Amino acid sequence: MKNKLISLLAAAVMAAAIPFSLFACSTDDGVLRINEVTHSVFYAPLYLADGLGYFEEEGIEIELTNGGGADATMAAVLSGGADIGFCGPEAAIYVAIGGSNDAPKVFGQLTKRDGSFLVGRTAQPDFEWSDLEGKEILAGRKGGVPAMTFEYALDEKGVSATLNYDVAFNMMTAAFEGGVADYCTMFEPTASEYQAAGKGYIVASVGQQSGEVPYTCFMAKQSYIDKNPDKIEGLLRAVTKAIKYVNETPSATVAAQLAPYFDGTSIASLEVSLDSYKQIDAWVTDMAMKESAFERLQDIIESAGELERRVTFGEVVLTEQAHAIYQEVYGL
Repeated sequence: MKNKLISLLAAAVMAAAIPFSLFACSTDDGVLRINEVTHSVFYAPLYLADGLGYFEEEGIEIELTNGGGADATMAAVLSGGADIGFCGPEAAIYVAIGGSNDAPKVFGQLTKRDGSFLVGRTAQPDFEWSDLEGKEILAGRKGGVPAMTFEYALDEKGVSATLNYDVAFNMMTAAFEGGVADYCTMFEPTASEYQAAGKGYIVASVGQQSGEVPYTCFMAKQSYIDKNPDKIEGLLRAVTKAIKYVNETPSATVAAQLAPYFDGTSIASLEVSLDSYKQIDAWVTDMAMKESAFERLQDIIESAGELERRVTFGEVVLTEQAHAIYQEVYGL
C-alpha cells in the first residue's frame, strides 16, 4: 500500500509540473472538469447525462479527460488538473491513509459491482467456478481492483487458480487471442464482440459472483466540494436522472443516444453491452454509497494484502447530497 501512495503522490507532483496548456485548470465558469479512469460503456449514465441535456439543465458543461488508470485520475485531482475524479474509491482510501490536509472525498457512486465478464476458449453453458481450479487467468494488474475482486471471488469459492499479472490491461485481449491463459476477464463491449466473432465464450459475470462493491465513484477535494456545492449537486442530479433513464428505457433506444460517445462501436454492440450491464444490475439508483459495500471493498483490498489499515466510512465518503437528490428525482 505504501508503494501505491508514493506512486499517487509522485504522479501528482509530476502532473503539477506539466505545462499549463496540457492540463485544464479549475475556473469559476460553468465547466466541470472530470478525469475518468477509462472510457467504457460501463459508465453509460455519465455520458448520457451529457447527451440527454441533463448537465445543460444544471448550467454545467463537462470537460472529460481520460486518466488511463486510478493512479493517474487521483493525481489529476490532487494536482488541480481536474475538478472531479471518476475512478475506484480505493484511490481515495490510499490518500486518506497517507494523510492529507485536503483529502479527496467520495460524494457519489455510479457502478456497484465489477463490470467484467469471464471469457473462456470453449462454450460452458454449465460453468461452475470450480472449473477454474488449476487454470491460468488474465485478470488485470497486481493490486488493481479488477484483479483483487477476481481473487476475492476465487477465495469465496475456495478455488485455487493462477492469475497472470504480467499483461497490461489494454493488451489482455490480444494476449488471450494469441494463446496466453485459459480464461480472460473483459469488459463490454469487448466481451460480447469477442464472442460474436467466435474467438471465445462468456462463461460468467465477475460482478455477480463478487457481490456489491463501490466500483466506480465521483470524488473531489474537500475544499472543492465546499466551494462548489451547486456543481456537485448538479452533477449528482444529472447522473441520477440518467441512471433512471437507462434503467427505464429500451436498450436499443439508449444505444443510439450513446453512439456519439463511442466512435467505431456499432449501435447493435452497444445495445448488447447495455443489456449485459442491466442483467447484472451494474448501476446504483441512489448514488449515496452504502457503508456495507464500502466495507466489502476494504475486505477485498485487505484480502489481497494491499491495505495498511482500514479507514472509517466517514473519513472518505459523503452521502447526504446524493441521497437527497435520489429522493428528489424519484419523488420519494
